[in-house]
Amino acid sequence: MREQRVIWLHAVSVGEVRSAAPLISALEDRYPMHKILLTTMTPTGSRQAWELFGDRVNHAYAPYDFPGAVRRFMDRVQPELAVIAEPEFWPNIFRACEVRKIPLFLVNVRISQASLKGYLRVARTSRDMLKNADLICAQSNNNAQRLRALGVSEDQLRVTGNLKFDAHISQELLDEGTQLRADWGEQRLVWIAASTHRGEERKVLAAFDQLRVSHPELLLVLVPRHPERFAGVTRLCQRAGYRIAQRSKHTGCLPGDVNILVGDTMGELRLFYAASDLAFIGGSLISFGGQNPLEACAVSVPVLFGPHMFHFEEISAMALKWGAGRQVRDPQELIDAVTLYIEQPKLLVAASQAAHRLVADNRGALDRTLAQMTEVLDRTGSHLNGGIKGAHCL
Repeated sequence: MREQRVIWLHAVSVGEVRSAAPLISALEDRYPMHKILLTTMTPTGSRQAWELFGDRVNHAYAPYDFPGAVRRFMDRVQPELAVIAEPEFWPNIFRACEVRKIPLFLVNVRISQASLKGYLRVARTSRDMLKNADLICAQSNNNAQRLRALGVSEDQLRVTGNLKFDAHISQELLDEGTQLRADWGEQRLVWIAASTHRGEERKVLAAFDQLRVSHPELLLVLVPRHPERFAGVTRLCQRAGYRIAQRSKHTGCLPGDVNILVGDTMGELRLFYAASDLAFIGGSLISFGGQNPLEACAVSVPVLFGPHMFHFEEISAMALKWGAGRQVRDPQELIDAVTLYIEQPKLLVAASQAAHRLVADNRGALDRTLAQMTEVLDRTGSHLNGGIKGAHCL
């Protein structure tokens, strides 16, 4: 195996890989003598890594946070820099970076109030774990305040913003979305219910049932969060008496009498958003904590979400403040919100424009994160531009 210097970046699954993608590309440009090793924890995260980067970066699954597994991983990879994306706090990995003098950066960090309470139950362990990080980049002031409550020092902590705002939207994606929308029917309003969870599809279908009374042309694109539920959700829609199509089995023009398209494929959610008029964000009508609404806003699609958005509390609050979406408490309010946008198209256009501005005007986290990383590396003398150390890449 050829010896090569390594920068290790960990992103647990699909969402984290996407949000870290601009940072990975920037690190490739900045440190061309290094190979990026991207680790994930899920097969879907691995698939997303391949779709975004191909063989430009190496991919492996991250080790379990056991001392022996971490030691073998570090001996094998010998990274010169470790970057952990979002809320991944692992005591043994963090300690290994400290012992081996590997700069450790935690980026795009968010920590919910519920997570803070959990960490405070083991406050000393949390403090000792986090003090191993050389830099912690928080998404917001609220997140930074929670990190301070865990004992993070001001020397470690910076507020750099949310990398998800910097996600690149290609013209190719937009063009594919336009074509897909033409296949679905340009005269139909398309409502996507994205990343739904168990128990939530029934509530969405109950709302859809009522909406179709006044708006029979409405198309629902229903995309379950987990692939193992695709078949079950498809059967649920069939038992409810709807004419359905499955994305995995149907291409080309969608017959006008199809009521529901089940998004039973992986890696196409952003494309589905780009072909839709209005999005409901799943995980929010049940007490899961919601999903990321920015992927819809990034392609100018307004968002609706339920009362349980505690994993994305600040982003959802921003969507409401900017007029990019509405929050509903139950299926009846979901019906009312969708009806409002259908019957008042000017409101839908205004919300679409607000969604676009929300994302466009909040970019910049990538540049701020890179600037802070460079400052810390320079201050500590941990330069990555020297001679080859002889580390191995997986």
